[in-house]
Amino acid sequence: MKKFVLVLTIIFLSSCAELQQVVNSLPQTTSGGFGISNIDIANGLRQALDNGIDKQVTKLTQKDGFYRNQLVKILLPQELQKVDKTLRDIGLSKLADEGLRAINRAAEDAVKEATPIFVGAVKQITFADARQILLGNDRAATSYLQSKTNNALYAKFNPVINRSFSKVGADKIWSNIITKYNALPLTNNVNPDLTDYVTQEALKGVYKMIAIEEKEIRTKLSSRTTDLLRRVFALQDN
Repeated sequence: MKKFVLVLTIIFLSSCAELQQVVNSLPQTTSGGFGISNIDIANGLRQALDNGIDKQVTKLTQKDGFYRNQLVKILLPQELQKVDKTLRDIGLSKLADEGLRAINRAAEDAVKEATPIFVGAVKQITFADARQILLGNDRAATSYLQSKTNNALYAKFNPVINRSFSKVGADKIWSNIITKYNALPLTNNVNPDLTDYVTQEALKGVYKMIAIEEKEIRTKLSSRTTDLLRRVFALQDN
């Protein structure tokens, strides 16, 4: 008899586990019913990322979009910080300022040209773990986007930055700066890969601005400007 009860208990627990897996796979609403699917959640997350591109990333494409934005302003790499200090010490602060502004101008110009790349990347994302991402931290969707697209976007973004360097004259400005610095006595010659550095920093800035909009949508009801955003992000409010 005890063996029979034990067998029944094992069967019951096994059935409960399978039932729970089925329930977990069903799209749930905030009330515990069924009505919003993982596809809806994925579309809502994509919409939030699109809003980040439309509202926040476009700010970076404007004049001084990077240079005057302390959140994303591109500072000099460590190798060039000594160049900057040396130029200022010998009375060439204006040239140093011009060099810093130039790399930010290149990023602003490149983001303008590359924005469709980000839009296309968002459209191609399939959120297999949509619900988990939704219930993650304030930048979970942005972090997911970054992990899935950063390498591919770098490959596309880098030549855009390179063209922008020439377009805004940053290449000539920095060639002049580095030539002057390397000609100074008691200095070690520098030859930094500014295109790579600015590409990396520009991408960081773009993701940071997208994350700002994601956080707004997650934390402020007024930022959920569509019915889909309201329905999807209501799930994470509970």
